Amino acid sequence: MASLLVKIFSIFSIIICIFTPEALSVVPEECKTETDGCTNKEKALPLKVIAIFSILIASVIGVCSPLFTRSIPALNPDRNLFVIVKCFAAGIILATGFMHVLPDSFNMLSSRCLKENPWHKFPFTGFVAMLSAIVTLMVDSMATSIYTKKCNNGVIPEVASPVGGGQQEMVVVNVGQFHGHHHGLKPAPGTVDQQLLRYRVVAMVLELGIVVHSVVIGLSLGASNNTCSIKGLVAALCFHQMFEGMGLGGCILQAEYKTMKKFIMVFFFSVTTPFGIALGIALANTYKENSPTALITVGLLNAASAGLLIYMALVDLLAADFMGSKLQASVKLQIKSYVAVLLGAGGMSVMAKWA
Repeated sequence: MASLLVKIFSIFSIIICIFTPEALSVVPEECKTETDGCTNKEKALPLKVIAIFSILIASVIGVCSPLFTRSIPALNPDRNLFVIVKCFAAGIILATGFMHVLPDSFNMLSSRCLKENPWHKFPFTGFVAMLSAIVTLMVDSMATSIYTKKCNNGVIPEVASPVGGGQQEMVVVNVGQFHGHHHGLKPAPGTVDQQLLRYRVVAMVLELGIVVHSVVIGLSLGASNNTCSIKGLVAALCFHQMFEGMGLGGCILQAEYKTMKKFIMVFFFSVTTPFGIALGIALANTYKENSPTALITVGLLNAASAGLLIYMALVDLLAADFMGSKLQASVKLQIKSYVAVLLGAGGMSVMAKWA
């Protein structure tokens, strides 16, 4: 699974490198970026370098912090506090999709710099986000099914009947309904726990969506020469990446990957935004954020990323936990978790004012 992530990231990087130079295309006069007292390329470059290192450090802190919680008994995945923190992080990811990525896509694909037909005649942002959510569902479901069959042929081995008749029952797992419901069954030697497989697929798909989003926002920051907006954006992105990393780190922790796979996933999350900023700096002379090619490419990528993040937050994180046996057994814990979701989503929504 780690090698699959490497391949996906490599393909995505190639696509970005192919399409971003095309943003050099002629920009209509009325769509050219306005220059004012804040636009200064020489002063913007040091700020971008600072952004690369500060965002890298914030990302590492955010995604690694859940991975070291096993040494803190109160934050063990089996404890209530871990569930509450995970719901807080899920709220952050949900708000990222709704309040940050989706509005950016709407703004880009409805820009006056794009032709009236077809960009102003059809809601491409909603359409692509919807397709992205459906495709994410397909990948989520099929990947779980494939890895289940690969590990244990999709069947939990025979479980002895509690009634002493010697009869045995073959239990076929419905993966889509297995969110958090173990019912006391233990995987036999040589098999893999179905819930663990779900956690691993969720972690992989969530990382993919975050990687796409992170490269895009890094590219936008790196290509900008507006010192006034960069200062506020760097601070907002540091908080954004730290809290988003907490959500991803919680999923990686539950997936129980080996050390090397954990390192690979942490590495990709941590470097994608700095990589996007560096790419934006390299293309600063040619990349025109208001060119039709740039607006369409980044707008469609944002729409796809939004659909993926919204699906993952609602279905694989929030619904899986709230409909699971742990939260269903305690109304008090449910209320605390709902408050955590609202705080996470609310905090990230406030940040939409700056980033």
